[in-house]
Amino acid sequence: MDDAPATAASASPTATAPVPSAAPERHAYGSPDAPVTVTEYGDLECPHCRAAAPVLRELVDTSGGQVRLVWRHFPLFEVHPHALTAALASEAAAAHGRFWDLHDLCFADQGHLADADLRRHATTLGLDPAAFAGAGAQRYAPAVESDYLAGLAAGVQGTPTLFVGGTRFRGRVELAALREAVAAATA
Repeated sequence: MDDAPATAASASPTATAPVPSAAPERHAYGSPDAPVTVTEYGDLECPHCRAAAPVLRELVDTSGGQVRLVWRHFPLFEVHPHALTAALASEAAAAHGRFWDLHDLCFADQGHLADADLRRHATTLGLDPAAFAGAGAQRYAPAVESDYLAGLAAGVQGTPTLFVGGTRFRGRVELAALREAVAAATA
């Protein structure tokens, strides 16, 4: 699912995209009307987030519209040297409605998230690589910082950290356990 419909500005791969908002639910996968939101504070260089991604997608895809996933950035930049630059690049992709595409590319090629790799991912998506790394990506810093600060305020210390219907999920990211948490959130 894309973050937003394509606009005239985002239709051209080299058009200047608007800076995405720092709205907490800007990267949502699933029905916007889903009664339960799973919020993931994640890091695109985190192997645990990569392992959780297909489980979370399956949760949403098999929920019959009852669950949606919201991604929020929490780059563990002290442990993962490319997490912050990957987060900025994903915001550049989001400006063109392609957040989930870059999210998936980063997880599929997690060992290659340096600036040159992120520019290559941009080219793969048909987008302007100059906005995906270096100075061109810095305009997206406020959105990443907003997510990170919200995570700190919510007590996030590592990734992935999940909230199901506003309640912190504890335990392994497994489908059965997540379905139980969703059921509890709707009870």
